[in-house]
Amino acid sequence: MLPTRYGHRHTIGISRRELLQVGSSGLLGIGLSGIVAGRARTAEVRQANSKRPAKPRSVLLIFLTGAASQLDLFDLKPDAPAEIRGEFKPVATKTTGVQISEHLSRLAALSDKWAMVRSFSHRENNHLLASHMVLTGALVPGGFFDKVASRTDYPCYASALDYVRPRNDGVPSGITLPTHLVEGPLTWPGQHAGFLGSTHDPWMINQDPNSPKFRVENLSMPAEFNIDRINDRKALLDQVQKQQRQLADTAETKLLAKQQEQALTILTSGKVARAFELDREPDAVRDRYGRHMFGQSLLLSRRLIEAGVPVVQANMGRVQTWDHHGNIFPTLKNNLLPPLDRGVSALLEDLDLRGLLENTFVLMLGEFGRTPKISGQPSDKSPGRDHWASSFSGIFAGGGVRGGQVIGKTDKIGAYPTTTPYSYADIAATVYHVLGIDPDVDVQDRQGRPVRLNTGQAILPLFS
Repeated sequence: MLPTRYGHRHTIGISRRELLQVGSSGLLGIGLSGIVAGRARTAEVRQANSKRPAKPRSVLLIFLTGAASQLDLFDLKPDAPAEIRGEFKPVATKTTGVQISEHLSRLAALSDKWAMVRSFSHRENNHLLASHMVLTGALVPGGFFDKVASRTDYPCYASALDYVRPRNDGVPSGITLPTHLVEGPLTWPGQHAGFLGSTHDPWMINQDPNSPKFRVENLSMPAEFNIDRINDRKALLDQVQKQQRQLADTAETKLLAKQQEQALTILTSGKVARAFELDREPDAVRDRYGRHMFGQSLLLSRRLIEAGVPVVQANMGRVQTWDHHGNIFPTLKNNLLPPLDRGVSALLEDLDLRGLLENTFVLMLGEFGRTPKISGQPSDKSPGRDHWASSFSGIFAGGGVRGGQVIGKTDKIGAYPTTTPYSYADIAATVYHVLGIDPDVDVQDRQGRPVRLNTGQAILPLFS
């Protein structure tokens, strides 16, 4: 976000530097380049198959970054040896014969609204590479251990949607919140548009919505911005042009003007801006979600979906939040599962109450699972589970999902699927299925070469 120390201000109240940086995220501070940069090019979409929803739906991805333990959340093995089953007991859900962790009792009571897949599997145990796989449905091109994000990556779901169906109505195709997945020099791949270019990057909100200081700068009009003096976008552009007479009449300058015009659409519409005003929600609603980052992030996600944002990704924590090589049981029991249970259950109930659940596809999963055998020695006071990509689980709701079912099974210790496994590409194909995008569609890389967007198959049993 730009501080207000830049002294020179225009008569309309926005600094020249702010306007010059609109196209590169400076004004909004949340990845605006992915929204307002040039949108002249569109992509042709192949005809949707007959099983695709008649109307494209929204997607809300709840990402358990760091990889939550399937054995302690969704696929407990109470009859396994102690070094496998861990400390948690299963609790019955509303669905006969289906059990999940005792620390997810609110979600258990709503099992008629969600379906579970227990047979996800792939081969990548590195956080960065596996996150890219789950968030894009593709392998990292030229991947190696801890390969950071680059413009050779595949696009995330919001970016692919923005490429295939670009929009200019002031509503971004995707917003990721409340954390950008970065740790030191490592930026997680799969969060951006990759080879599609920054034009299609989703917005990145890097603030805790539960903080009393939460405010997404400049989504509402700045105090100095006198709307009466710019009755239309032309007035703003005229002002910009006067300040930029030293610039040649180049294609870059023309693109800048287009970006500024589109930025003004966002600034003046208020359609998305109001979604960030969480204080508009009754205290009872905010309390129901929970006054913590998980709960308020999910409430904000619901408001963004309601405002028309088609793809929202809510990261449940930072990159290592669910990465429990040690101290797994007290961390889950005391710190993570209670707010997750409260927030997600409130979200599903709220979406349903508002008539949004049928058209909002909610999925919750991490990049892989955790080892069946608890790590460390029996005498260890803080055991954990290590990385395990061979088997993990996910929860799905809304968007046409038939609740009250479990798809797929694992062996007696939760190590491997005993039914047909589903891959990261299948996760992506399912998301594209809901969004009304043919996953077989070709997009163009940075050299203009056709690239097939996805090679998976939608998990159609979710909808049957």
